[in-house]
Amino acid sequence: MATATTCRNLLLAAVVLAGQLCVCTAYVGVDGFSVEFIHRDSVKSPYHDPALTEHDRVLAAVRRSTVRAAALARSYVGGEGAVSEAVSSSFEYLMAVNVGTPPTRMLAIADTGSDLVWFKCAPRTAAARAMPPRAVFNPSSSSTFRRVGCHSGACQALQYSISCDARSNCQYFRSYVDGTKTSGLLSTETFTFESIPGGCPGCRSHPYVLVPNVTFGCSTSTNSTFVVDAMVGLGAGRTSLIGQLGAKTSLGRRFSYCLLPYNVKNASSAFNFGDRATVTEPGAATTALVRSDFEAYYTILLESVRIGNASFQHLSRVIVDSGTPMTFLDKALVDQMVNELSKRIGTGFRKLPSLPSPLQLCYDVGGPSRRYWFNKSVPDVTLYLAFVGVAVTLKAENTFMEWEEGIMCLAVAPVSKDRPLAILGSVAQQNMHVGYNLDKRTLTFAPADCASSYRSSLPVHG
Repeated sequence: MATATTCRNLLLAAVVLAGQLCVCTAYVGVDGFSVEFIHRDSVKSPYHDPALTEHDRVLAAVRRSTVRAAALARSYVGGEGAVSEAVSSSFEYLMAVNVGTPPTRMLAIADTGSDLVWFKCAPRTAAARAMPPRAVFNPSSSSTFRRVGCHSGACQALQYSISCDARSNCQYFRSYVDGTKTSGLLSTETFTFESIPGGCPGCRSHPYVLVPNVTFGCSTSTNSTFVVDAMVGLGAGRTSLIGQLGAKTSLGRRFSYCLLPYNVKNASSAFNFGDRATVTEPGAATTALVRSDFEAYYTILLESVRIGNASFQHLSRVIVDSGTPMTFLDKALVDQMVNELSKRIGTGFRKLPSLPSPLQLCYDVGGPSRRYWFNKSVPDVTLYLAFVGVAVTLKAENTFMEWEEGIMCLAVAPVSKDRPLAILGSVAQQNMHVGYNLDKRTLTFAPADCASSYRSSLPVHG
């Protein structure tokens, strides 16, 4: 008789591509795998607009930061149970998932601040509509599609608006704080992930990793303001993809990512599951995940900030979020940081007197050679986290971003007065291997060269 561990291992298998997916497949157990983490401005993203200048993209990222920070804070401090912890139009990264048997490729928002997986679905009784393959999943074309009953544990675990339809299927409703809405029926399906080359040790060169019976929302109704067709929630909740992989497979509730600098457009970052999520780089710092008022969020405790020999004590909870580009901290702390950075950068670069909100500190640094010397003049900013001795060092690329050509601005802003929620954003996490272990309740940061680590594994497809 197979042991429970063996059965769990068999639930996760690598499916080798032969001609077409699901044709002549072979199965092998895996302990971890890696997939592409595609930035919305990447040439691989359907949201990439080649007409935008770099300034346009940074301006849009700052605006998204402000909108998302307000939305996260609104959810964090409580409110209507059906209100999401994310904003549909404010996202940074995408992840491809093949759904069903045979699979339909869906390109979804990958959101560490959300705990629901959902895809836009065609009515089950209808034939495939004349829509792009990535935009809709047709349940009637899949042999592994199942509905979830409204009295099931999976339905009750949603913790927001649910109801029963006439056939006792679990109906869900989710409304986002920007006014968009989606609803449908909770279902289960087989998910197949395309592991990047080298992203699955022991597998063949380009394996597909199959996970059966994943619970997801089959969305049959969205309002007209929705800009996306799918979302993969990667938050800390039980219904997120991470929570389900931990419950259904031997991977555990572990994941990591290594984010490329925001101005790299010809490559993707990597998102790692299971053993691949182990952070082994030198200089790794591990802190505890603390309990949050909202289960989906990953929260750590900031104790102080150090710039040179100046230390600023400030005890606060901080959400670590890949979907918010900028970092938001308490205004008193940001003011101290701005003053100290200004002193240490000195007068060699012209400080701009007038700044658009929420920017706090900008310099005119001139051409590329001057930008190099500006970065050399920016001191390290060290975050001291709970508990004693845990320090994360932010370099110039983590604290400043190029607002427009020759203009460098601090990527740290004060939290909103009415919704004071601190966030460590994605710019601060660039060129770091960030590992989450929900089983141990830890979060690990390590400096890494994300471009050299993954560029050879992620060729650009035209």
